[in-house]
Amino acid sequence: MNELTINYLCKQYDVKQEVVQFVNDMEARVENRFKPLEEIREFNQYKVIGAMQDNRLGSTDFHWTTGYGYGDIGREKVESIFANIFKAESALVRPAIASGTHALNLVLSGILRPGDQLLYITGAPYDTLQKVIGKKGSAPGSLMDYGVLYDEVPLLNNSIDIEKVLSSINNSTKIVAIQRSTGYSDRRALTIDEIQTVIHRIKKEYPNIIVMVDNCYGEFLDTREPIEAGADIIAGSLIKNPGGGLALSGGYAAGREDLIDIVANRLTAPGLGKDTGLTFGTTRTTLQGLFMAPHVVSEAVKGALLVAMTYKSLGFNIVPELDDKRSDIIQGIEFLTEERVSEFCKGIQAASTVDSYVVPEAWDMPGYADRIIMAAGGFIEGSSIELSADGPMREPYYAYYQGGLTYDHCKLGVIKSLDNLYRKNLVDLVK
Repeated sequence: MNELTINYLCKQYDVKQEVVQFVNDMEARVENRFKPLEEIREFNQYKVIGAMQDNRLGSTDFHWTTGYGYGDIGREKVESIFANIFKAESALVRPAIASGTHALNLVLSGILRPGDQLLYITGAPYDTLQKVIGKKGSAPGSLMDYGVLYDEVPLLNNSIDIEKVLSSINNSTKIVAIQRSTGYSDRRALTIDEIQTVIHRIKKEYPNIIVMVDNCYGEFLDTREPIEAGADIIAGSLIKNPGGGLALSGGYAAGREDLIDIVANRLTAPGLGKDTGLTFGTTRTTLQGLFMAPHVVSEAVKGALLVAMTYKSLGFNIVPELDDKRSDIIQGIEFLTEERVSEFCKGIQAASTVDSYVVPEAWDMPGYADRIIMAAGGFIEGSSIELSADGPMREPYYAYYQGGLTYDHCKLGVIKSLDNLYRKNLVDLVK
């Protein structure tokens, strides 16, 4: 960063010059780790372009229908392209799917029946999924409310305890679920290789078990996706990685055709499945976002590495560690106090393009057991692939950084968050 830019940053964003210099020094330490990320980005970019070409994407595919949505060629192209990219037999990609949690709920509630067991093998799932299952809270319409059985296998040394998993599967077990990402935990995301090893062990002994992978935050972090590792079905959100910051809304599921047909019936109605449902003119932005996704994800992961290097150098525990293979866009920092989490998130919000003047506060957010603070100043509300950070106000007080459409924006987020902590005497700039 040259002197002109440093001076502009200090004046425009009211940050201390020593903070900017500290982050520049951290950047110099981490830049040698960018090349492997760029190689993954390059492969995935060509994969996405190839899928669009193989499906003969045309300008007329951006037109859309009204009413029931019959004969929406663009909708069909989107779903075929997603299936191609994820190496799935079929995909369901719809703007009516409100979130990743909604997509996962559609998969689980579509496939499971009363008396079936859902077995989570990555410990307790993400907070909002616990409400879906019925494990926490009393939200009506949960899986357990409809007679679905539930059990979970804790992680062993932050890895899946495969022997315990195999001994926990019983005659009622229908779906074994894997959460790829960190979530609100102190573990790193599971790699595709780790997921493949576990799935192969399960399928060897229980070939009829359905394996579902929660793919949120993980798309395009590797050259392979969970279907290629043996998963039967995956689900995720379009306002995370695969939307590239352009998708207005939506979620997806991809996998075996018979399972996707069941999930589609759950979204619309039995017998209607994938044949109905408007796209509301979102086909162009959905596909344009998908086209941008490999590049955007790579920029976000570079930003996560800068966050990791910066706060690791200041003595904070981080997840994942700098040398860990990354499998989601999330960087966790263990701040130990509520005040540090709050000031970190306020700094990220202040670096946002949208709503930079808003001061986030922890609140009782729907679907969560603890008060949550969220910094989310994005062009798309709730878009976790844009510069954002959040965390539950509970010990040991982790903040979870994710996203950033460009690396430069990520770097500004690091500078503003660190400046906030530095001004409050919550960190010392020692290297």
